[in-house]
Amino acid sequence: MPRKLRVGVIFGGKSGEHAVSLASAQSILAAIDRQKYVVVPIGITPAGRWLTGGDPLKALQEGVQSPAGRGSRGMHATEEITSLVIRDAGQQSLAREVSERVDVVFPVLHGPYGEDGTIQGLLELADIPYVGAGVLGSAVGMDKSMMKAIFHERGFPIVEFLTIRRYDWDRDPVGVLERIESSIPCPMFVKPANLGSSVGISKVCDHLELERAVALAAAYDRKILVERAIHCRELECSVLGNDSPIASTVAEIVPHREFYDYKAKYTAGLTDIIIPADISGELQGHIRELAIGAFQAIDAAGMARVDFFLEHETGHLYLNEINTIPGFTTTSVYPKLWEASGIPYPALIDRLLQLALERHADTKRSHTTYMPGAGER
Repeated sequence: MPRKLRVGVIFGGKSGEHAVSLASAQSILAAIDRQKYVVVPIGITPAGRWLTGGDPLKALQEGVQSPAGRGSRGMHATEEITSLVIRDAGQQSLAREVSERVDVVFPVLHGPYGEDGTIQGLLELADIPYVGAGVLGSAVGMDKSMMKAIFHERGFPIVEFLTIRRYDWDRDPVGVLERIESSIPCPMFVKPANLGSSVGISKVCDHLELERAVALAAAYDRKILVERAIHCRELECSVLGNDSPIASTVAEIVPHREFYDYKAKYTAGLTDIIIPADISGELQGHIRELAIGAFQAIDAAGMARVDFFLEHETGHLYLNEINTIPGFTTTSVYPKLWEASGIPYPALIDRLLQLALERHADTKRSHTTYMPGAGER
């Protein structure tokens, strides 16, 4: 019998989306085929400590829910959990520890320090295959300001936006507010450039709300994105693949709140997900084409969910953003779209792991040394 593939599932992390990551990991750990894979759960506390052995997911869930919450004391109290690497371990030591335990990694780390190219860089150094986009695609996909700049350069339809630095906000808040109000009309959305799950996002309709919204977003990131709010339908499409990606059918997101905020996303009954969306075949084809275009524009790999706005008044379609590690619970939009497109959840996990191995094998084809004259004419 061939040896089972050892899959490291990394979750938690130092991010405002820590709890979302735990929910995604719980679904993956429950659905992955244990007949084919040996699963190695690896948790990261909100303080950055890596945990393995025992039940890291349970320990992190208890830590998040306890009064200690954001600290690491809750982890110390869980006796069955052992530390993979201590907090001050060097990067090379960490890479060696992980590479000795797993064959491929499925990072389920939403937000900074996981979806932004940092964990991907570590895995590259350790020469470990991993699911999802590489360092560049992850970093650009996380940073909405850079993402939209690339979309604009490619000629994709995007809503007007402005990027504000926290540095400028700290030193000249009045000037920053004046700049925003002279550039973007109300209503507008203000959000951290490097975060997801609608954490730190606000809808703004007047000057007082704007000041509060910028302060909130600045608490989460050094860059703040401001963009015009439009009256629209929200549509989403999933992408799967490496160099020849495919797109799923299209979903419509109908929140029962003013907008698709954190509560609407993660509270049962507050959002309807309509699959397939009630749109024309022509529009669905256009959305799928744009989704693949966005995926390739940022050099994504493996998986991504691409979000769109369809403006009510004009019927104009806007590309909103791409998410390189989308929510992965069984009720999340990304896997639900593939389920509707003929790829059930366990098979989707299989496919993503195979794509990780394929991409790693292709990367290994590239020379990492150069000898002048060798093989040259």
